[in-house]
Amino acid sequence: MQRLATLLQDEETKVAVLAFRLAEPGAYGRILTNGFDRIVKMVEYKDADEAERKLTLCNSGVMLVHSDDLWRLLETVKNDNVAGEYYLPDVVTHALGEGHVARFIETGEEEVAGVNSRFELAAMEAAWQQRRRKQAMEAGVSMTAPETVFFSYDTSIGRDVMIEPNVFFGPGVSIASHVSIHAFSHIEGATICSGASVGPFARLRPGALMEEDSKVGNFVEMKKATLGKGAKASHLTYLGDATIGAGANIGAGTITCNYDGYFKYQTVIGEGAFIGSNSALVAPVKIGNGAIVGAGSIVTRDVAPGDLCLTRAEQTAKTGWADRFNEVSAKKKG
Repeated sequence: MQRLATLLQDEETKVAVLAFRLAEPGAYGRILTNGFDRIVKMVEYKDADEAERKLTLCNSGVMLVHSDDLWRLLETVKNDNVAGEYYLPDVVTHALGEGHVARFIETGEEEVAGVNSRFELAAMEAAWQQRRRKQAMEAGVSMTAPETVFFSYDTSIGRDVMIEPNVFFGPGVSIASHVSIHAFSHIEGATICSGASVGPFARLRPGALMEEDSKVGNFVEMKKATLGKGAKASHLTYLGDATIGAGANIGAGTITCNYDGYFKYQTVIGEGAFIGSNSALVAPVKIGNGAIVGAGSIVTRDVAPGDLCLTRAEQTAKTGWADRFNEVSAKKKG
């Protein structure tokens, strides 16, 4: 648009038009020129003769007009044409009729192609994704199956990032250099710092922050949560509304119980803390630096730094019970 606007800096130029070329232009309006950048005539396909229809320079529908001239020129637009429609390109025709200059610049087809159906919209999205993947790889991003990676319009990625197959980026994602994004991960609204590792099969939702060298593994979900430097949640974990300190380890199956049906609450896990597998941290709750939560615990109160928290029942054994149960059950099934 900046290039188009510069054309109007010439006082005698009243209208600037964005044009493009197609090998098979179909029903687009055509532009006749003086062989340079001046427009001689613009004509809609329905009103064009055979010679004009063979032209490949097309009207994109985008034009700039001096505000002092716009309303006057719009008043001259009539519907005395084959279709009985009001053609905006007639602004150009009447400007030329008044002895003014209309000029054009060309752009690529992909910038101005029309979208009139869901199929055409999907085709334009596919073309954009292809360009975006190429741009990323040229900037130093590695992709093993680029055709399976999908970017958002604002995805920001540093250099030497590895993206494995079937990764989806929603809006608001920022990825630093030297990050690994493993297969089948879904990332939106998240910030991933240098050296971090994501997935496979991970989901980062809005507000997720992975600090340097942190890791989330398969089937880990983060939402409004910060995973500190070098901290790990390697598998089967939900971290929501949480702050996890540097070097902490979150065991498999751990969840932060952040919602009571009405409000969300915070979980804070200190630096170097160890959360055993299959633990439930019922927010609001704080786990101190270096504390250990034993596997299978349901934590409802704060754990002091350096403490061990165990909330599971004591294990008991009934000698021979299983043998007797199996023998009786087998006879019943008989």
